[in-house]
Amino acid sequence: MFDNVDNVSPKDVEALLVGAAQPERFAFQVHVAPMVAEHLGITPRKVIATTELMCASGQAAIRYAWTCVASGLADVAAAVGVEKMYMPNMAEAQTNMTCVLDREWDGVNAMSAPPFFAMTAQRHMHEFGTTKEQMALVSVKNHHYSTMNPLAQFQKEVTMERALQSPMVSPPLNLFDCSGITDGAAGVLLVPAEDAKKYTDTPMHIIGSGQANIGNAINNLASITEWVPLKMAYKEALRTAKISADEIDIAELHDCFTISELMEYEALDFCKKGHGGKFIENGEPYIGGKIAVNPRGGLLGCGHPLGATAILQTIDVLQQFRGEVPEGRHVKGAEKAITHNLSGAANVHSLMVYARR
Repeated sequence: MFDNVDNVSPKDVEALLVGAAQPERFAFQVHVAPMVAEHLGITPRKVIATTELMCASGQAAIRYAWTCVASGLADVAAAVGVEKMYMPNMAEAQTNMTCVLDREWDGVNAMSAPPFFAMTAQRHMHEFGTTKEQMALVSVKNHHYSTMNPLAQFQKEVTMERALQSPMVSPPLNLFDCSGITDGAAGVLLVPAEDAKKYTDTPMHIIGSGQANIGNAINNLASITEWVPLKMAYKEALRTAKISADEIDIAELHDCFTISELMEYEALDFCKKGHGGKFIENGEPYIGGKIAVNPRGGLLGCGHPLGATAILQTIDVLQQFRGEVPEGRHVKGAEKAITHNLSGAANVHSLMVYARR
């Protein structure tokens, strides 16, 4: 984390926020923030905490670190995301994930992520005519970009045929409709905007943010086929950033499952409700289309180390702005980007808005 930043060392970090979703279950370790501080050689003297918001835990760390700096509580804050998810027994890993939804109601009915998003996909297909082929196109696109990302877990192209013939996980979702169980860690440093040039000639600026939640248990969600909290969070993100939607060049979206990305196109008004499948059929979310969606390779191509995912998205946006990514996935001239994470049964949505200058 410190190798890529001039004029800063671990001793300069005053605040440390560590995003981790389930370390106590995956790694049998609680109280992880002091452990991270020790391993990084950091001695936080203003703020130290672990943030948990399941799949958005890393973004929560960034948001809280940003708040520390914006409020003057700390001049140098680190946001670190980490998750150790791989377990020799897959059944144990999946049991851990049933703790995400309301365990007393949804978890005991085996409603972990794949069944929930499968149910969402079934309903979207029923209401709007979305097809398995349209969902598979998301996997094809994102694995194409991940082949050019050295940090991606999956480095091979996925064809439509392979995606459709991969093993069934939860109908209608096949293996390549699902993001992988992944280990990972990443970190970023946040400082006041007026101090940024002390540390780098090419900083990236947070210019807006939005977050919204409706319900928790599946029967209390606002909708199965329309993510209302995402629409609310997006409106707030654009308002605080003081920009319009057509100014966004890159969208790093939370494609934990292929249906997720299609629904995010719709919630973010990239296309009309129910037209997410047609949007990708027309090539609009590719580089050179209407908006570059997940040129990093997304969660489908890069894997999804829960607490680290949002921070890895953020780092890639920074590298995009700096022109430090391979030609084949570089969004040239990009000035503004959003990163998005959902958590739970898609009942919480979080967004950050970044600008190159």
